[in-house]
Amino acid sequence: MSHVSHLVRCTAALAVFATCSAQAAEWSDTYLGYRYGTDFAEPFNKNDITKNIVNVSHVSGYKYGKNVFNVDLLMSSNLDPSAAGSNSGAHEAYALYRNTLDFGKINGTKYEFGPVRGVGATVGFDYNSKTDAGYNSKKRMVVAGPTLMLDVPGFLDVSVLAMWESNAPYSTFTNQATPRYRYKTHAMLGAAWGIPFTAGIPLQFNGFLNFISAKGKNEFGGATAPETNIDAQIMYDISENIGTPKNTFKIGVAYQYWRNKFGNPTTKSNPGATARTPMVRAEYHF
Repeated sequence: MSHVSHLVRCTAALAVFATCSAQAAEWSDTYLGYRYGTDFAEPFNKNDITKNIVNVSHVSGYKYGKNVFNVDLLMSSNLDPSAAGSNSGAHEAYALYRNTLDFGKINGTKYEFGPVRGVGATVGFDYNSKTDAGYNSKKRMVVAGPTLMLDVPGFLDVSVLAMWESNAPYSTFTNQATPRYRYKTHAMLGAAWGIPFTAGIPLQFNGFLNFISAKGKNEFGGATAPETNIDAQIMYDISENIGTPKNTFKIGVAYQYWRNKFGNPTTKSNPGATARTPMVRAEYHF
């Protein structure tokens, strides 16, 4: 099945999910986004890679907590080829879902102390499928753990999650498939935020930060490394400037720092395992 087909299926599932969720939601936000950058990196690839990324995202709050669902379609330039000797770039579909239960909403008790305004638990999954020259990732991951909701304008959630991850890559160089391999259960300290601020104009600081521990040996017997993944954006709502309702169109800049991407150690022979990527970003909320 093609990655466009994967995206169509994931987007269709998101549309159904968003429709059903909105019926019971206390609030919701669904948007179509676009990102572009020329300095993306991939492990074992020394090139700076251009990528166009289209995403559909849905966030909603309901009686007992919050849902987050996102699907990215990442389209690489030919420096990240779709197959050995190909002049076309790789395509990747990446889906992520998180559900955070708020214990205070469930039992009517306030869990407030210091900078914390709420306590909960998060569960979710990651799913990806990629065509590229060497690895062809088929990542599957389930996560679960406690979450603290901090008392800031907007939101700032900090979680400690256990991660159960597996993959079943296929090498186009050797034409060999690797049976699905399960990594060692590992941990992540993660934060996600959306904080409004003003700098002459109203802006929003959004993003996430993940510190992920090593996950044991990889499927080929090599050691994995701890990961640091930071993705942050500053967004400006241009809606009223172009005659549309507030919070409809947003534009901004973003930056991603990802060291030891997917657990691959960064070395002199593998500089592509660390990405430093400025991006432009646009969103249409509906």
